[in-house]
Amino acid sequence: MTAAHPAPGPDVSVVVIVHNDADRLPRAVRSVLAQSLRNLEVIIVDDCSTDGTFAAAERLTTTDPRVRLIRLPVNSGGCGAPRNAGIDAARAPHLMFLDSDDELPYHACKSLLLTAEETGADLVTGEVTRLFEESGTTGLWYPELFGDVRLVHGIRSAPEFFLDHLSTNKLYRADFLARHGLRFPEDMHYEDQLFTARALTLARTFAVVPWPVYTWRLAADPATLSISSSRHKLRNAVDRIKAARLIDAFLEESGNAALRPAKDEKFLRHDFRLYLGDLPFRDPEWIAGFAAAVTPYLAEIAPEALAAMPREQQICQFLLCAGRYADAAECARTLDRPRLAPRHVVREAGRTYWGLSLPLNAEEAAGLDITAWRLDDQPFTAGPLRHEVAEVVPDGSLLRIRLRTYDPALLLTAPSPVGTELRIATTGEPLAVPFAYDPAAPGEDGRFAYRTAEAVLDLRRIPVGPKGFRGRRHPVVVLERLGLTRTDPLLAPADLTPLQARIPQRGPLAAHTVRVACEGHGAGRLELSWERAGALGRAEAAAGRLEPVRRGVQRLTRRVTGPRIKALTYHELQKLPVDEGLVVFEALEGRGYADSPRALHEELQRRDLPLHAVWSYSGNRSSYPEGLPLVRRGSWEYVHALARARYWVDSHGFPTLYGKRPATRYLQTWHGQAFKHMGFDVPELRLANPERRRRHRETIARWDALIAPSEEFERTFVRANGYTGELLRTGLPRNDDLVRWDDPARRERAAATRERLQIPDGRRVLLYAPTFRDGARGSGESVRADLAELVRYLGEEWTVVVRPHYYERYTVPRELGHAVRDGRDFADLNDLLLASDALLTDYSSLMFDYANLGRPILFFTDDYEHYRATARGTYYDLPDIAPGPMLTTTDQLIAALRDLKAVQEEWADAYARFRERFNPYETGKSSETVVDLFFARALAGGEAR
Repeated sequence: MTAAHPAPGPDVSVVVIVHNDADRLPRAVRSVLAQSLRNLEVIIVDDCSTDGTFAAAERLTTTDPRVRLIRLPVNSGGCGAPRNAGIDAARAPHLMFLDSDDELPYHACKSLLLTAEETGADLVTGEVTRLFEESGTTGLWYPELFGDVRLVHGIRSAPEFFLDHLSTNKLYRADFLARHGLRFPEDMHYEDQLFTARALTLARTFAVVPWPVYTWRLAADPATLSISSSRHKLRNAVDRIKAARLIDAFLEESGNAALRPAKDEKFLRHDFRLYLGDLPFRDPEWIAGFAAAVTPYLAEIAPEALAAMPREQQICQFLLCAGRYADAAECARTLDRPRLAPRHVVREAGRTYWGLSLPLNAEEAAGLDITAWRLDDQPFTAGPLRHEVAEVVPDGSLLRIRLRTYDPALLLTAPSPVGTELRIATTGEPLAVPFAYDPAAPGEDGRFAYRTAEAVLDLRRIPVGPKGFRGRRHPVVVLERLGLTRTDPLLAPADLTPLQARIPQRGPLAAHTVRVACEGHGAGRLELSWERAGALGRAEAAAGRLEPVRRGVQRLTRRVTGPRIKALTYHELQKLPVDEGLVVFEALEGRGYADSPRALHEELQRRDLPLHAVWSYSGNRSSYPEGLPLVRRGSWEYVHALARARYWVDSHGFPTLYGKRPATRYLQTWHGQAFKHMGFDVPELRLANPERRRRHRETIARWDALIAPSEEFERTFVRANGYTGELLRTGLPRNDDLVRWDDPARRERAAATRERLQIPDGRRVLLYAPTFRDGARGSGESVRADLAELVRYLGEEWTVVVRPHYYERYTVPRELGHAVRDGRDFADLNDLLLASDALLTDYSSLMFDYANLGRPILFFTDDYEHYRATARGTYYDLPDIAPGPMLTTTDQLIAALRDLKAVQEEWADAYARFRERFNPYETGKSSETVVDLFFARALAGGEAR
């Protein structure tokens, strides 16, 4: 007889802790059982629940032999004891932790395990998706930490990972935990912060993966808030401070005291910052209690950690510790919206201070000094204003809103008039309510403290559709002067008593009520909330009480109006006759009136051809010309237009859901030449499953014609995507503006852009346009140049316009607003190109377009080797083709800008070779040629229809 081999144990143990959560536990456990890694076990640890949780857990053990159940004899009151019980019971060499209200993504366990096996790391950490259940929106947890797959050799080499203090987004080696006796404290909340800090500090190596491995669900129901979401309880703050002190003690005892400043920075940036943001919505007793608890600890914080915080937070901390609680709450509203002005500022001897009165001593002067913000030097569109609701008076369906606008830089007292309106988003055009400020009265120092006005909002004018509307809106204040527009939030008093207005019924289902209140978080905006009344309102209320029913209604709605139904409808609409004159234009996936589709549309208009255009938009419609027919991307009108159109023209790609009928001609302009690998040259696509590769090929096959700007484009982009259709070797229509930049119309466009950007006379414009980093989209990592240093030395000579890639997020720091502008509001990049004197970029394909201007191109490439090693790959080695210097320090950049003429002369030959290689077809007449080839020939009967 052959001896039987014992069954192999699980590769991963997932410990699921639960207390009184019978409804959500099955969802969490199912997310583990459904993992692509099958060889795992689930250990449910019930912390002595008193509802039906234990019975629900027992049922789960009967559905899958991989599920085990442990019940603690008494409730521990926290997460430490049940997690420790799970550690003790785990049989696998690797562990993960999951809370009963959260979930694991499908590949979480397998991807973390493979990384652990490949790297030998003591633990592996990954990105967290935060799912806000009420809105259905998601966000990432500190995405800047998770840009690449990397192996970190001890936290000393990457102390920023103290921010990654969750215990649940990690896979741990069981022998690592055992070797160091790592367990969770059992007598406190925020025990995971201490556990994780110890684990990260003790790990010889830990690996990082950039994909989500944990879904953190944030409930809307106050009754189901987690510990981390219960900040309204003062004990919550006390426990966080206790955890921070225990981490400090551990760092000291383990010989890692040098890490204290990094840990302190994490405490200020994350833990303390959360409670500061809550100050406007807490009563004075809570604030006093919080101040008493946190002030002693703040006195121990490393000075360099405090210096790294935004100035708004430093001031808020100073006010809190000084016992000025009302001022601290006022200041806290600016933490999320740094453009918000202080209500009052005072000035003395060239210095500017926060508040109504001059500092009493040197400590106050240092704590409240905001001179660096240069409030008086900010442009109109970015200057300091603060709009607050002084009073709301309901009058039937009318809301009489008394406004108070604080204007410390006197933006509203300039000689030129200011247009003013209250605006609220609707299902169609925003509703605009004009108002006028009362005459200004100066304060004691001759300056104007604030302006007042009254706006009357008629809620009946807000369209809600035939079935009413359920949702929230936040009115904004829109100011206009000399063609420049700014939009600011309208803040409500935190203690505003909620009001309700019932709107008259306009149909059998349309009755609704509007609730007026303070938003209750963030800056505390004025919030209008619509609820349907009548039978439909009662049905929704009932569905809200029955969460499964509500989710079912949502799923049914998505099925009825979602992509599948639209695709089927689209197929039927294609049976209708083609509209021979209809052209559907789309640029930047609907983000604006821009790029080559705009250039072609304008050329068609000049020729007055018998065609009628429809443009798609995906959000903001402000960049589209007035009167231009628009359809929202993905709407039923969009589906109808695509199905009937004779021509499609776009720069990125129409949704793959909609196949092209044979009678429709599709012109793909694309949005630039290729520097990074594209199409099947990208490993992610080349190694993807057959279905995804097939879909990509079908997407490309829809194109009837593709515009080519150069032979290099054919060698790279065309080949990489397997395109075999007609090539229009004309150059990009959008680049006509750049080749013919000296035309009077283009010069006027450049001047208008400079005026809109509020560039001071005599200043040159540096356009800073970095590209995104794969794996770090939205992290802000691409803005790598030290703009503060640049402004310090060149701020009187240059204005920097920052235009990050649309995948990126970046906010111009308040203290740089006098010399740095945000260029993201310009839908068409050509506006900024024409207005600039030089380009600063990195690996963006914008370099190819900009060369048509003949103006200097500088490259800031301090991460070039890292980019080459971790990105998708590039077609060119940048030093071999660059038409300008590759700079790696701010000092080098400053030197180049100071002697730009010498830089141009040095790089003239390389620049000429670059233009010859990448822009040979750019003649300034690309739009005319493309219309001749693609449209005019068809209209003349030169192609089959």
